[in-house]
Amino acid sequence: MQGHGRCLKLFLAFALLLLQYTQGGEVDHSQRDTNVTIRCIERERQALLAFKRGLVDKSDDLLSSWGSEAQKQDCCRWVGVSCSKQTGHVLLLDLSNEVVGGYFKFRGKMISPKLIELHHLQHLDLNYINFNGRQFPYFIGSLINLRYLDLSFTKFGGKFPSQVGNLTNLVYLDLSFNSFTNVENLNWLPLLLSLRYLDLSFANLSNVLDWPEAINKLPELTTLTLLNCDLRSPILSTLSYVNSSKSLASVDLSINHLSTSSIFLLLSNYNTSLVHLDLSDNLLAGSIPDVFGNMRSLAHLDLSSNQLEGSLQDLTNLSSLEGLSLSNNQLSGVISGTHFSKLSKLRNLDLSSNSLVLDIHADWIPPFQLHFIQLESCKMGPHFPKWLQTQKNISYLDMSDAGISDILPSWFWSLCRNVEYMDLARNQIRGTFPNLTLEFSYSPEQHLSSNKLEGQIPLVLLNAPYLDLSANKLEGPIPSVLSKASYLDLSSNKLEGPIPSVLLNAPYLNLRSNKLEGSIPSVLSKASFLDLSSNKLEGPIPSVLSKASYLDLSSNKLEGPIPSVLSNVTHLDLSNNKLSGSISFLCSSAAIGLVFLNLSSNNVYGQVSDCWTHLENLVMLDLSYNALSGKIPTTIGFVFRIETLKLRSNIFVGQLPVSLKNCTSLVVIDVGDNKLSGPIPEWLGVSLKNLVILMLSSNHFNGSLPSQLCHLIRIQNLDFSMNNFSGSIPSCLKNLTTLAQKGNSSLRSEHSYATSSYLSRYNYPYVDDATFMWKGGVQTFRSILWLVKRIDLSSNKLTGEIPSEISHLVGLVSLNLSRNQLTGQITKEIENLQSLDSLDLSRNHIDGRIPTSLARIDRLGFLDLSYNNLFGKIPIGTQLQGFDPSFYAGNLQLCGPPLKKMCADEVEKGPSEQTDFINQKDKDELITLGFYISMGLGFAAGFWGVCGTLIFSRSWRYTYLKFLNGLNDWFFVRIALLKRQLKDA
Repeated sequence: MQGHGRCLKLFLAFALLLLQYTQGGEVDHSQRDTNVTIRCIERERQALLAFKRGLVDKSDDLLSSWGSEAQKQDCCRWVGVSCSKQTGHVLLLDLSNEVVGGYFKFRGKMISPKLIELHHLQHLDLNYINFNGRQFPYFIGSLINLRYLDLSFTKFGGKFPSQVGNLTNLVYLDLSFNSFTNVENLNWLPLLLSLRYLDLSFANLSNVLDWPEAINKLPELTTLTLLNCDLRSPILSTLSYVNSSKSLASVDLSINHLSTSSIFLLLSNYNTSLVHLDLSDNLLAGSIPDVFGNMRSLAHLDLSSNQLEGSLQDLTNLSSLEGLSLSNNQLSGVISGTHFSKLSKLRNLDLSSNSLVLDIHADWIPPFQLHFIQLESCKMGPHFPKWLQTQKNISYLDMSDAGISDILPSWFWSLCRNVEYMDLARNQIRGTFPNLTLEFSYSPEQHLSSNKLEGQIPLVLLNAPYLDLSANKLEGPIPSVLSKASYLDLSSNKLEGPIPSVLLNAPYLNLRSNKLEGSIPSVLSKASFLDLSSNKLEGPIPSVLSKASYLDLSSNKLEGPIPSVLSNVTHLDLSNNKLSGSISFLCSSAAIGLVFLNLSSNNVYGQVSDCWTHLENLVMLDLSYNALSGKIPTTIGFVFRIETLKLRSNIFVGQLPVSLKNCTSLVVIDVGDNKLSGPIPEWLGVSLKNLVILMLSSNHFNGSLPSQLCHLIRIQNLDFSMNNFSGSIPSCLKNLTTLAQKGNSSLRSEHSYATSSYLSRYNYPYVDDATFMWKGGVQTFRSILWLVKRIDLSSNKLTGEIPSEISHLVGLVSLNLSRNQLTGQITKEIENLQSLDSLDLSRNHIDGRIPTSLARIDRLGFLDLSYNNLFGKIPIGTQLQGFDPSFYAGNLQLCGPPLKKMCADEVEKGPSEQTDFINQKDKDELITLGFYISMGLGFAAGFWGVCGTLIFSRSWRYTYLKFLNGLNDWFFVRIALLKRQLKDA
């Protein structure tokens, strides 16, 4: 679209000059013969100088030809100025980026009103001069001879200048990419009857519902661009086409809110003239209409990033089509070669991010020669598409995630000779690389990640400027050859051996998750992104890595101190190594750019210096699982951007520093397993309202739980276990909003942050993790951490009853109140906690019966009620009888499954009826004695009833013995026959 507009722009400028010659108004250009004596008019020269004073020339020499000196008197010789040879009037003022050789070379303070003195001005182009939101100069509407006006990218603000409607001679109008307030109407637009080019991109037209009517009254319009204008779908009931353009060739309505088919009906009026149509990034839904089948002149069609669905319509009538983009929709169905049978001019094809299936015959020969192919997420497999070998001019090829599980054919590598970008990632492509040394002289940018490629890496592939072979099954050593790659990703393979000392000058190098050994070579000093994590590297960290802004050496066997030169990095992860010494490098002013720091699981020791005033950019800090001691630095309060603070398993002492309340962006605090003490400060719940994870477990905190904790409405993981807290559990816990909501949290454990490093266009992600007690054992959660909503107050000295308000926390997945001194009964409303998977109330003084409502929590997977004062029968339920009996142990008066102790009867008595219980016990003993007496009498009667008859009656005795003999003979015969059959077999 921009290319089309640029051509028209040049054409109109040339036409303007030609018009002046034919009318006798010859133009005097700034580059002309020095013998020409015609000078510009003084009034206009002063107007131009006043205009210059309103500009700030960032280079101080672009307008050096503009001046009052004798040699600069003729303004017609100035850069960007042209005059009429006949009259000397200024006709053209052009300080656009094309003329001055770059973007935003000037900063505009104002446009002098004296510019109105240029009455004969026909061409005004000030694009890419930054006026920084200043009011548009309305007096420009008085320059009625203007034919060409381009004020795009000037960043004017204020009310939209409807005064341009006075410029009735305009042929070209571009006011795009400014900061005007909402446009009230377009009533001024139909006055511009000569207008051919119109671009109002980024002007807010949300209140202009009749915008099609205004456009339809421009009979000469050929190019229309209303990109990102907040357009709504047009209402066409009263629309007239009487005076509409018959030559509208280019329409760009992308990035708007068009949602109905009315836009297609509007465009159908131009089906014989349209050449370029862009409706991308709208809300268009339904199937692709048939209206496009009549647009036989259409060369470029872009319907990408909408909500179109259904199958792809017949394209055979679009014989002029050169570019087709339908990406990022909901299209489905099968595409065959028939769809493309008449598209001989097609050069660019983008069907990516749909659910289309390309069912194309292996012998199909396309009628086109594609330059740009993007079929990501279209199912083309399992075999590699053979029609591709007929395409000789491919420069861009993306067939990622296409369901291909074939071996790359040998002809494919010859095809790639001219390819500048190639992406076959996220398939199941298998096999090894052929010998490419002789036949493959040039390597393109290659994305082959997440496949099943095996074998070793060919040397020639390392010539690719961008090479991604991550997540394959490549093995062997990394080739010892000087790489030309600026981006090299070989991560998640089976590569082994040392890192070649001659290899890697790539600014981006990722070798994580391999089997690489040895030390880190010093040649990696040029890398600004370096990830060698999860290997078997050992030895010290070389000091030459000072240029790395992203450095991840985690999960290796590195030893020695942390070099101070690493302070220059933005992202530093040295976790899970054997590093030792202090972390004094944090006191260096060079650490000011540090955003991410993970030194966890090392042997770092000593007191942490209170010198963090300059770490204002730090977002994530993890020093856990080391031997750091002393107090938490009070200068932590200067790290006000921090979101994650993890100091677990160190030897920190003292209280939480008051300055921590300044860190209002904190999402995660984990200081568990230290020697911190004192009460929980009230400001924790008042100032840090963004907290999601708060873990203070295994310390020496004391005092009561402050009610201010109930202000933590985003909290979903609260762990105060193994401390010395006393008092009651606050009933206001019901105000913990996130825990009181069912379902998964909208929060995620993955964070991201941007940097100004080599890859500043990317956001670097990191994922929080947490380790805590879960169902009786210690577990670490990472990717699913944010699915866990839990409260753990176990192993403290809490007293009183469990507040019934806790049943309001219907999102709770785990509740652990064990090992306290809690009393009272389990609330019957506990059945409200239907998300509960783990409940531990063991080792308290809870009494009463287990409420039957507990059996109605279907998801309950862990329950421990042991060592309380519970009594009565365990309620019948799917889960409660399935738990180990030890989880009910220590409750002497509990009975029923899964305990071996059976209940006396279905009527259960409580402690208030102990006397009746004893009497009932006596009755049970009498009943038991009677039962055994009855059983003995019954046995005696049955025995003598049968045996006595056989003893005293001869006939009965003979009959019985005869029956036994016959039965014996029958068994003998059957066994003998069975033996013979087995022997014969």
